[in-house]
Amino acid sequence: MCCLLTTLLLLGPRAGILVWWLLDNARWSVAFESWIWPLLGFLFAPWTTLAYVLVIPGGIVLFDWIILGIAVLLDLSSWFGGYRNRRQVPYVY
Repeated sequence: MCCLLTTLLLLGPRAGILVWWLLDNARWSVAFESWIWPLLGFLFAPWTTLAYVLVIPGGIVLFDWIILGIAVLLDLSSWFGGYRNRRQVPYVY
């Protein structure tokens, strides 16, 4: 788990997904029955995918919903967060 956190901090969630999948493939098999959902999560919602794999083996209870909600907000902010401020960055020739 320490290596996963370091990878997340240095390289981002997609690298964390790759490292965690290589180190603990059994956990991913418990979380997902097919390969398509982890692939879509890797491409479009990496924080949510990581949070889901973290919380699903024990079942989702109250605090786990909070973790998933934060992950969804992180993914949404990566998709839509920069659009509002795009005119504030000056264009450099």
